[in-house]
Amino acid sequence: MNLVVIGAQWGDEGKGKIVDFLAQDSDLVVRFSGGANAGHTIVVGEETYKLHLIPSGIVYPDKKVLLGAGMVVDVQSLFAELEELSRQGLAWQGRVFLSDRAHLVLPDYKDEDRELEGRRFNPIGTTGRGIGVTFAHKAHRNGIRVVDLFDSELWARMPESYRSFLEDYRERLNGMRVNQAAFMADFRNKKILLEGSQGVLLDLDWGTYPFVSSGYSTAAGACQGGGLGPGRIDRVLGVFKAYSTRVGNGPFPSEFTEGRDGDLGNRIRELGREYGVTTGRPRRTGYLDLTALRYACRVSGIDSLVLTHIDVYDGFDEIKVCTAYRFRGEELTDFPSSTEVLEKAEPVLKGFPGWKTRLASSRTYEELPPQARSYIQFIEDYCETPVDVISVGYRRKETFIRRPLWTRS
Repeated sequence: MNLVVIGAQWGDEGKGKIVDFLAQDSDLVVRFSGGANAGHTIVVGEETYKLHLIPSGIVYPDKKVLLGAGMVVDVQSLFAELEELSRQGLAWQGRVFLSDRAHLVLPDYKDEDRELEGRRFNPIGTTGRGIGVTFAHKAHRNGIRVVDLFDSELWARMPESYRSFLEDYRERLNGMRVNQAAFMADFRNKKILLEGSQGVLLDLDWGTYPFVSSGYSTAAGACQGGGLGPGRIDRVLGVFKAYSTRVGNGPFPSEFTEGRDGDLGNRIRELGREYGVTTGRPRRTGYLDLTALRYACRVSGIDSLVLTHIDVYDGFDEIKVCTAYRFRGEELTDFPSSTEVLEKAEPVLKGFPGWKTRLASSRTYEELPPQARSYIQFIEDYCETPVDVISVGYRRKETFIRRPLWTRS
């Protein structure tokens, strides 16, 4: 049984918490894409774990995790993260595995990344961590994979600066690397949870290009980076927040504006703690964009939606969602490919009465106030996809499932 969890917006939807929640029933958690530019926050009791490369299932002491072939791995960040987990008392040795086909981020890639951003006629707001450059070297067939560190002839041909940097990590990487295809075959009859990074709207092909990531963020990436055929995917979960956020440059049709929405953007940012786990940058905030969410469901074959951060709206008298865009007098209900249209479009908004009560104590859908259930029902009807998991807070216990997930859809 193989379950895929992806972001259904522009990333930062709460995937880490949901993967952590679902991992309790899994045997293996596989991160299939992205690099250290991703960030997941997991709260267990009084302890907070901040992950960037390690799959979220690592917090369970009996779970194995794999960094898949679709990832680009900054080894400095990887071992710094593992050292921090050790400092927090989490024993990870023997449970963290790394595909020998994953590509490595090298120090000069980061310099190249920043220089490239400075030359762009259309700056995208990169984190400067060398992620996109590593993917570019991979596509140019000039990258370095984990397995290449143990190819004596290739190692000898590498620039001295590369060998000098990587030498200190070879032994540690050797103890973690696996042949991913064979490794995955050993879990064929077990429960595998596949974890994506970023979100569908940041996918290289299906996102708001060029303001996207360099990897794959749709469910199809789980097959490519996870080493599974399409027929092996049993269910796809798309995680989304009750509002929308975005980091960096790029179109954001439902973004809050001071002229229209007053201080709503700042209020949501503070209530939702919308600051990047990796960069600390404040996230841009906006209304839940149902046009974009339905698009994500369509292009990624999402079977079940996962709603997070709905509790941020606990104190609001009214909640609004974006149901269409208005562009040059025309109302658009399909998500456009054009950056110009997305940048100039105005959101068409629909309001719902707030519930004015705290949701964190709710443990079933039926315990939610009727206003919250009406809001969720509208999302389901609009996206033609059920909301099967609801998170009403940051902690594990503040999440509940409406329908069984470890079943074939």
